[in-house]
Amino acid sequence: MTQEKKRLSFWQIWNMSFGFLGIQFGFALQGSSMSRIFQTLGAEKDDIPFLWIAAPLTGLLVQPIVGYLSDRTWHPRFGRRKPFFLFGAVLSTVALFFAPYSSALWMAAGSLWILDASINISMEPFRALVADKLPESQRSYGFMVQTLIIGVGTWIASNLPWLMTQLGAANEAPEGVIPDSVKYAFAIGAFVLFSSILYTILTTDEYPPEDKEAFEREKLQKRGFFSGAIELFGLIVHMPKVMFQLGLVQFFSWFAFFTMWSFATPAITEHIFGATDVDSALYQDAANRVGNYMGTYGLASMFFALFLSFVTAKVKINRKLLHLISLVAGGIGFILIYFISEPWMLHLTLPNKEIDNVLIHFNPKPWMLHICFALVGIAWASILSMPYAMLSGSVEPKKMGVYMGIFNMFIVIPQIVAALGGANFLYKTLFGEEVIHTMILAGSLLIVAGLCNLFITDRRATHD
Repeated sequence: MTQEKKRLSFWQIWNMSFGFLGIQFGFALQGSSMSRIFQTLGAEKDDIPFLWIAAPLTGLLVQPIVGYLSDRTWHPRFGRRKPFFLFGAVLSTVALFFAPYSSALWMAAGSLWILDASINISMEPFRALVADKLPESQRSYGFMVQTLIIGVGTWIASNLPWLMTQLGAANEAPEGVIPDSVKYAFAIGAFVLFSSILYTILTTDEYPPEDKEAFEREKLQKRGFFSGAIELFGLIVHMPKVMFQLGLVQFFSWFAFFTMWSFATPAITEHIFGATDVDSALYQDAANRVGNYMGTYGLASMFFALFLSFVTAKVKINRKLLHLISLVAGGIGFILIYFISEPWMLHLTLPNKEIDNVLIHFNPKPWMLHICFALVGIAWASILSMPYAMLSGSVEPKKMGVYMGIFNMFIVIPQIVAALGGANFLYKTLFGEEVIHTMILAGSLLIVAGLCNLFITDRRATHD
């Protein structure tokens, strides 16, 4: 007999998803600031993707294992997913706080590895929790509420170094030292990460297994590393067809976003602001502004998710078509960044007025880059919700955690390919040597990802 799940209110869904605020603080800070940290510690632009490789490699290993273990966990007091929330939160908090105190590249890369592994331990069960708690009719709505919270976290966290600078924190430091503005931002992020996950743990209950005796028998029958590895391998080999089709969409989507996280700071600081000396005040100011622009995609994703949460609560949607349109919009946003080639284009002033780079410090109105990243935010909102909503209706509920973990392979594999030189090879081969061409590559890949939605034909997945 299938367990009947109650429809939950907005605030109940909000509480169970609130921990994603902290998780996204961690991801947004590393996404907007780790390349800056790497460059400050002496990394060359083309070496940056390789320094990021620990993050996707960790996700490839951690998420399926955590999903498998959480499916097989039940505690009368702590539940199924919440023990993993708490363990991951403690490790993530420590790693996030200490990351900007790295004094060498290997330390920064190691900090990123530990941080990403810890965040992955908490993040994967949050995806499964939505499918655990909500009936099929509310799952798109539930993932949209998660995306709304993620958007809030992305916007605030990406702007934290800039905000710390406005509040008086030093934005410059001796050569090879991370500025105080970044250190304070990461400390605030660590506090928010732990407290928001703790809030979800304290306010959310979980459904027990439908048949506790059968649940315990299955655990006893499949004990041991080799038994678990064999079962996990079998699930990968025999994954649902919809998962593989969605995986193609995910591959191109996450290749695009990894390219942005790796290259946006060097691309925009160099192409638009002319800041090539990473120890200069101009570079540090421009890097703060890149975080500000990247925060826009979080803000846009928040508003888009808010709009869609109202829509999905009232009417049925075509998930496939919505995802296709959203990804193409994000691709256009990335490509448009290339055409902002002079600092005056960041100002609402006449084109024929000469503005020197130094004027970026005086009342800039960067409307064009904000528009570009707003379009990217539409794609981001859809990436964080629609694939999971499409997948959740096509897998066994009792294996939701492990399938969500396996699905993560289609997120991390493209990032590994990009980090091992795929991004460098593609942008230089297809578009040219200048680092700003990475944004054209990211945009092109997002458009391809959007078109790959046309291969998805299962109506259970595509229609809410």
